[in-house]
Amino acid sequence: MALISPGPDFILACRNTIQYSSNIGIWTAVGFGIGVAIHISYSLFGLTLVIAQSNFFVDIIKYLGAAYLIYLGISSIFSKRTSIPITSEQPDRNINRFDAIRMGFITNLLNPKATLFFLSLFTIIIEPEVKLGVMILLSFILISSTVIWFSWVSIFINHNKIRNFIETYQLEFNRFLGLLLILIGIRMGWF
Repeated sequence: MALISPGPDFILACRNTIQYSSNIGIWTAVGFGIGVAIHISYSLFGLTLVIAQSNFFVDIIKYLGAAYLIYLGISSIFSKRTSIPITSEQPDRNINRFDAIRMGFITNLLNPKATLFFLSLFTIIIEPEVKLGVMILLSFILISSTVIWFSWVSIFINHNKIRNFIETYQLEFNRFLGLLLILIGIRMGWF
């Protein structure tokens, strides 16, 4: 449920797919997966306890995440309309796959809710006696389900009928998603 609930990752996946292509949306999902891998890594090494006990680290993550989401939102609001043929899967429309991966990675990594999710998962649900093989399997499931879910979202949004609708209202969608990113950023930084 945490994965499919709309949040910064979902909005960014939609934005990148609408503004660029489903291919860029899928590369964004890969960035989310790398961010999840980082969350899992520091959770396994016990850094979540340090983060959980230090308001300073949580505040830094929160403010950096908020600033980045506001930046993405503003750039989405001021984006220009681009015509993307439905059959097009060209990953370059002012962005390449590495930029998409970076955007996904930073958005996921700086999401304090993701940090708190992995903190609770690995410190409350997972006991210290859990074997390494189980942890590796759980990590693989968490990372792959993130990439698969957001790739599916990108492919779904790029379906012919949905894409035609989105193409008609692309600027409005970009501005709406940009506004959502800004509002989430403000909420994240304020609370």
